[in-house]
This record gives sequence, structure tokens and C-alpha cells, in this order.
Amino acid sequence: MFQLGIVLTSILALSTCKQNSSASNDKEIVNSATAVSTLTLYDKLDNPWGMVWLPDGRLLVTERSGEILIFKDDKYTGEKITGLPKIAARGQGGLMDIQLHPQYSKNGWIYLAYSKPLGGAYSTAILRAKLQGNQLVEKQDIFVAGPALSASHHFGSRIAFDKEGYMFVVAGERGTNQKVQNLSNDHGKIHRLLDDGRVPKDNPFVGQANAKASIWSYGHRNPQGLAYDAANNRLWAVEHGPKGGDELNLVEKGKNYGWPIVTYGIGYDGSIISDKKEMKGVQNPVKYWVPSPAPCGMALVTSDKYPSWKGSLLIANLSFKYLGRITLDGTKFKSEEKLLENVGRVRHVAQSPDGFIYVVTEGPGKLLKIMPGK
Repeated sequence: MFQLGIVLTSILALSTCKQNSSASNDKEIVNSATAVSTLTLYDKLDNPWGMVWLPDGRLLVTERSGEILIFKDDKYTGEKITGLPKIAARGQGGLMDIQLHPQYSKNGWIYLAYSKPLGGAYSTAILRAKLQGNQLVEKQDIFVAGPALSASHHFGSRIAFDKEGYMFVVAGERGTNQKVQNLSNDHGKIHRLLDDGRVPKDNPFVGQANAKASIWSYGHRNPQGLAYDAANNRLWAVEHGPKGGDELNLVEKGKNYGWPIVTYGIGYDGSIISDKKEMKGVQNPVKYWVPSPAPCGMALVTSDKYPSWKGSLLIANLSFKYLGRITLDGTKFKSEEKLLENVGRVRHVAQSPDGFIYVVTEGPGKLLKIMPGK
């Protein structure tokens, strides 16, 4: 059943943070005349994770439990994708991100990130397949993070393609902590692959002894948002810290992002994880948050439908239940505006091919469309 409720959301106050030589968490209150309306397209979701549009206009929305719902013309069709792999919907694991190959209209490849069961353990996996009607066919696991672990949290699991067709995938640290700094495992890393899972020859650790050749960057905890800026060839990621210390990072080749030897957060029990917030050889976050809003999915606004938002990063936030709009001065943080406050746990945000912004939430589980203000 559909709910078409229009809620006018006027944002009259927002938090702005100014960047100094290091990451900043200073705040000031400024005024904003931003106004948008939100259209509730569907309100029967449970734990949505990813969104992608097919060339025929259908929208696919993943549910962590292992379903892909099909929408057309902003309405749920009642249909679902079939033929999915066996998925370990356990803890924070399940079916997560979904993306199309940049040349999907030519090759038909669709990519899924999911937690793969492996004999009592689990791994972050990337599957590619094609659609035959509503069924996945020609299924291939092209990346399986190793080693498989029994932990049921911190799978990461976002996918992004750059303008050259390279694929970036996230493998969360799965609670391994110190092993994140070890290049011999896949956890706590962002990986760069060819579209069939092979490793590009110019990856930073190709040929290095005891290093996984697919690694592009390391020292990550649990990134759950990726956004590629094609105009500037920049890859952005947001990741969950512990208690405090969530981060926005500019992801660059071969760089170390510090977890757990450097962090702005502490343990959930109040324990000190590291006494260092900065370290030589470790990349500082472009922005960090204390306390933690729990940033998740992310999108770069390129649409002309929201003129004042163009070039902004939109970041879904779970714990604090808002959509953040981050403005940048080049690669430096400039300000943050809070949108759709208390709409629910915002899991993901995406821009449709026709330029509209869509949001999925859990608790309550909704698919929302942001309409530009007049």
C-alpha cells in the first residue's frame, strides 16, 4: 500500500563547523532559508540499505534481510528480484549495497554487496550478475574479503565506480582492530578492482610481500558511505567511529586512515582506544563528529534541481536521525546543514538519473523523495 504524504520541512537553524589545520568539531549557529518538501512514496520497508535505478526507470531497493524490491514511477510494483545468493542476514550483516556497471546498458552487469556465509563464518562479498526478467542470472562472486570471521558486525559494504570504470568496495574491520593496520588481510580496507574482480596493476601494494594487492587504502573502521566526484576525480567516504569519532575522509591511493592507532573516539565502555588524535603518516579526517551521528549512505549532489545544494555531499545519519548536507571548499570542510530531522534512522541517500534526491529510512522504514522548495 502507498502513502502519499507531503511534509513541508523548513530548516531555519543548522550547525556549521569551521575547519582548522586539523579536523574540526567547533560549532556555531547560523540561519538558513532552505526549504524542501518530502514525499513519502512507501512506508512498509524494514531495514533498507541500497538504491539503484535501471535504464527503464525502475528503482531497486535492497532490504538487509535479503530482498530487492522493485519500484516504478515512484510506486512499489509488488514485485521483487529473485535468484539472490545465500545471504547471512545476521547481526549487522545481510544484503547491503547495489550498483550498476557504468556501461550497464551495454553489458548488463549489476553488483551486490552482501555478507556471505562460509561454514559458520561470514565475509563481505561482492557479487555481479545479470537480470533476466526479474531474476538474477550469470552470478559470480568477484570479491570475498578474507579471512572469513565469526563476528556479525562491521561489514562495511558500499560500492562505487570511478570515471575510468574502476570499482571501489569497502570491507569493514569486523572488530579485528589492530589487524586493520596489517596489509595481509582485507578487513578495514577500501579495495580497488577491475569490474570482473581482477586487481589493477597500478594498485599501491601490488608486488609488496604479504600485502593484499586489491587494497587501495587502509586504517578504516567501518565505512558505510562512498561517493565519487567525477568532476574532480575524488572519492569520499564516511565511516563509523566507536563512541565518538565518526569521520568524513577523502580517500587517496595507499593512504593510512589511522584506525585504531589514531581516533577521536573512545570505547563504548569509556575506555581509551588511543591517546593520539593525529600521527605522522596518518591522514586526518576532513571532518569528524563527537558525539557520533552514525553516518551511513552518501551522495554527491550534481543535479540542477537543488541549485543551492549542487556540489554538496548528502550524508545519511542513523543515530541522530537526520540527513546532513556538507558543503566543501575544495577538499576542506566548510559547513553542515541538518535536513529532515527526526524522520527516522536515515540509512541511505541517492540521486536519481533525472536529478531528484531519494532517501530510505528505518524505524520507520520509508522511501522518501525530496522535492525542491519553491
